[in-house]
Amino acid sequence: MTQIPEPEQPASEPSFVSHLVELRARLLPCVAVVLIIAAGLMPFARQLYGWLAAPLLAQLPAGGGLVAIGVVAPVMAPLKLVLVLAVALALPVLLYQAWAFIAPGLYLHEKRLVLPLLVASTSLFYLGAAFAYYVVFPLVFGVTAALAPEGVQVMPDINAYLDFVLFSFLAFGAAFQIPVVVVLLDRTGLMPAEALAAQRPYVIVGAVVIGAVLTPPDVVSQLLLAIPMWLLYEAGLLITRCTRRRARELRPT
Repeated sequence: MTQIPEPEQPASEPSFVSHLVELRARLLPCVAVVLIIAAGLMPFARQLYGWLAAPLLAQLPAGGGLVAIGVVAPVMAPLKLVLVLAVALALPVLLYQAWAFIAPGLYLHEKRLVLPLLVASTSLFYLGAAFAYYVVFPLVFGVTAALAPEGVQVMPDINAYLDFVLFSFLAFGAAFQIPVVVVLLDRTGLMPAEALAAQRPYVIVGAVVIGAVLTPPDVVSQLLLAIPMWLLYEAGLLITRCTRRRARELRPT
């Protein structure tokens, strides 16, 4: 009697399990770094929230300030800020672990492209958040306080203010990624720099629309996001042309 061979295990199963093991090995340092940074920042939670609230408090009239509506809001808002700051400060480590996880599956030219883009993306995110804090917030809060109706005392809730600031950091940090996106579109061939340059009028209109959606309903804050987005788009095109010229110079004849 002929014995029926047992079905072989799929060849992809060991590979899938090894990927899961590798993913766990990459996630554990990420979690550890975030927790260590959060523990180090925890004693300074109140001071950090005071630093975050400084642009608003500087624009409020004498006697104005933030209020805490919730019962535990005075404690939870600074703790939430500490956790978010811990993730933001750990961003280089998080991106490095993501890079180390995907690097074995990349070609050499892709590795040469991805690592500089990760560094540029992290730097631009920090730059966008700094631009929002030091440039946008003083102007926006000044306009908001000046336009308050007569007899209305501006006293925002600490949780509402924190959510607004964190969303603004995320919006400006994401907007400052435009040069990276432009370079990626050109290098991957999805849209060459010449085609991107031809879309300039639509990009300007889109920047104005995005600025109107992501910022408070005043012209100043809308332009403070729209104009940098357009300038960053032009910077991405310039970087693309420079890298192309550099590649032609290094190409052997």
